[in-house]
Parts: sequence; C-alpha cells; structure tokens
Amino acid sequence: MAWNDPQWGNSGNRNKNSGPPDLDEIWRRINQRLSALFGDKGGSGGGGSPSGMPGGGNLAGLLAGALVLVWAASGFYIVDTGQRGVVLRFGQYVGTTEPGPRWHLPWPVESREKVNIDQVRTVEVGYRNNVKTRVLKESLMLTDDENIIDLQFAVQYILKDPVEFLFINRSPEDSALQIAETAMREIVGKSKMDFVLYEGRAEIAAKAKQLMQEIHDRHKTGISISQVTLQNIQPPEQVQAAFDDAVKAGQDRERLKNEAEAYFNDVVPRARGLASRLKEEAEGYKLSVIANAEGEASRFVQVYNEYQKAPQVTRQRIYLDTMQAVMNNTSKILVDQKGGNSLLYLPLDKLQQIVSQPVSGAQEVLTQPAQTAPAPVDTRSRDALRSREREDRP
Repeated sequence: MAWNDPQWGNSGNRNKNSGPPDLDEIWRRINQRLSALFGDKGGSGGGGSPSGMPGGGNLAGLLAGALVLVWAASGFYIVDTGQRGVVLRFGQYVGTTEPGPRWHLPWPVESREKVNIDQVRTVEVGYRNNVKTRVLKESLMLTDDENIIDLQFAVQYILKDPVEFLFINRSPEDSALQIAETAMREIVGKSKMDFVLYEGRAEIAAKAKQLMQEIHDRHKTGISISQVTLQNIQPPEQVQAAFDDAVKAGQDRERLKNEAEAYFNDVVPRARGLASRLKEEAEGYKLSVIANAEGEASRFVQVYNEYQKAPQVTRQRIYLDTMQAVMNNTSKILVDQKGGNSLLYLPLDKLQQIVSQPVSGAQEVLTQPAQTAPAPVDTRSRDALRSREREDRP
C-alpha cells in the first residue's frame, strides 16, 4: 500500500473516520517488504522473530553488517606531504607510514597520529611574540667577566624522528625551550661581555646551535636545530645610560686613535722622504767636494811639475790666467802707470761687443775716434815694467 493511499488506516470494520493506522501493522508491512527484497517469502504470518516482530533477525544482521562496514571504513586515513603517520596497537608503537592513503585496524585495536616533520617550529627565549615583551628570568645572563647582559634569541627547529618526539620525552617542546636556554647560558658564561655585545654574535650563535643539537641528541628528543637567531643583546636597563657613556668614550678613543694613525701615516713618510733627500744631497755634495779637491790637487801637482821645468814661463801663464779670471766680469779697467801722468783706459765692453758682432760692426767701432782715450803710451816700456814687477815677486 502506498503512503498516499486513501484507504490508509481503514481495516476490518473501521470506517473512514476511525483515525490513524496501527503501528504494529505498519511495522509488519515494512518487514514483509524487506523480506521480499532479500528473498524471504514465507515470513508473512508464521513464526515471529526473537524480538516478537516478523523479520527482526534479518534486520539485525543487516544493521550489524552495516556497522562492521562503518567500523572498517574508519581505519582509512590520508597522510599529507611532509607528514608521517605513527600507528599504535593497543597503545604500543607498531610502525611509521609515509605520505599517501593508508589503512589501519580501527579503534580500539589500533590508532594513529600524524606528525608534520617539515614544519619549522620556533622557540622564543627571553621574550614572547615581540622583543618588547621581555621575560627577564630567561634573558638575563652572566658573562665570564661577571657582567650581566639581557639576551633575547629565537631557535628554529624541525622534527627528524617523530617516534622520539612523541614517545621518548613527555613534553619535547618545553624541553626544547629549556635546552636552548641552558646552552646559551653556557656559551655566554664562557665569553667576555664585549665579545658577546659586538664582534662575537655570529660565533656565539654557531656554538649555541651545535651545543643545543648535542643535548637534543643525547636526550633523544627527535629535534633537529635549523637556526639560532640573536634578536637583541644589551646591558640591563638599570645600567643602560652608564653603558652608553662607556660606549661613546670607547668610540671617541677609537676615533682619536684613527686620527693619530692617519696623521702618523701622513707625516712620517714625508719626513722619511725629506731625510732621504737630504741624505742623498749631502752624499752628492760630499762626492762633489772630494772630486773638486782631488782635481785641484791634481792640477796643482801638474802646475808644480811644469813650474819646476820652466819657472818664469809658468809664472807668466799663471798671472795671465788669474787676470783673465778676475777681469772676465769687468767692463772697464783703469791702469795707473808708475812714474807717469797718463791714465790707460781699456774699453772692455766695446771689445766684447766687437767679438760678439759681425766684422762690419767691428770695423765701425775701430774707426770711431777715441775721444776719451789718453795719449799713446809706449807699450814696450809698460811690458818691461810688468816683467820686472813679476820678477820681483817671490
């Protein structure tokens, strides 16, 4: 009978207005249709099911099968890329599954956990979410020279063994924080304050990373340290002003030192060059004086040798050379003869012009009358007088 049958609910001696159909009748019809659907043709009016309803056993089996299918289907799961599946049987580790569709015995026999091994996790030491949010009990550290610094850093890590991460340690993330703080305190405790604040930042980060990894491997946390980043390093806030003054004084010292070195590099090479030049000039002057002295001595020896051979001729030659050297830069010469009133005038400047000018000009000079020239003098008597004077000399 269809659900929209107008005779719904009319059976036996009931009239049209007798009310809704009997629930037992509806259930019986449903069982009959299910029995007919699954091949049971004789269950319409005979014996009843253990529950007192016709066809109840078939329905229970159907429901049980459906539950078994649902229970078996609950064991399917998918492991994404970058993850690993850890299968547990009654709480004990069984195996690790790779990415892809997987199946295990459903609960309560087996269970599984998915762990992301490619995710980069971060541990913040000395601050939370922002460097301004300080955690002083983690950031304040003691250096080797007994100074206190405020150090904030972050540690990034990934998982290399999900089994160790899940089962060996109870709280591996808290362990990562404590290990990071312990390793950094050990490195800082072996370093000077200036080394930590300035030139040793990269070295400290490298040493801390190595030490953290060694501790994680020793405790089997399944963690691989990727990077250690020093966020902020400074003295405690209470002594920050004094420390800034000390830093400025150190910077001024370095600046003055650099200026002094620059002045030194400028003055010293210049002084060394000047000293070297003076030394070379002195050496050259020395060699020149020695050479001139040796030359004069050699010339004197040669003149002396010639003088021994011909004394008078040598004296005459020496006299002439001396007078030539003396009168070479003189333009006018006046000669006073002894015993006479005449004054001899030698126009040397005119004679020099004659030598430097062509022959025609020389003729003109020679033909000019000697207006200022004195009376002619006997040259033979003059030469004789000179010879006698030279002979009288010792």
